[in-house]
Amino acid sequence: MASAFQVRKLQGMFTAFDADGDGCLRAEDFTALVARWRRLPAVRPGTDLDARVESLMTGWWATLLEAGGRRGDGSVDMGGFLDVVDRLPTMAAEVTATARTLFDAVDADGDGRISPEEHRTLVETWNGRPVDTTGLFELPDPNADGHLTREEFASLWQQFWTSDDPTDPGNWLCGRIPAA
Repeated sequence: MASAFQVRKLQGMFTAFDADGDGCLRAEDFTALVARWRRLPAVRPGTDLDARVESLMTGWWATLLEAGGRRGDGSVDMGGFLDVVDRLPTMAAEVTATARTLFDAVDADGDGRISPEEHRTLVETWNGRPVDTTGLFELPDPNADGHLTREEFASLWQQFWTSDDPTDPGNWLCGRIPAA
């Protein structure tokens, strides 16, 4: 069961996924999410990365609907979303595969590292709007070297989705956490 901290953190992701703002996730919201990711230069139509992004997002939607679609109307509410998040510690391979795909999508220059600017792109792509990321990158940069490697990103991604410890740096990977 998600803690109050996790609910606060994950409410932001739920809101970001809910493209039409109706308080429920539906297939259309994930179609809109795929469209946002396709705006990134590395995710060009017809590429392998484009196919991976689409497969990833539609796969997570299927998982959400199957495990959290208890409403029976083809939608998932915040409670159903949290039900799936509670299962993520047992889905490490899927979470890591997601991290790999997203890393490739935001590593615009292909140097194998995510810069502060690329991190801003990640946060804004999730949120679907410009976001002030001033001072944010330093929080998940574990060794303060000014970039995230593929391995660091995967670890931080896992932390973001599973951590209940507010001091874990991965909690800041997808943007600011709303105050209590």
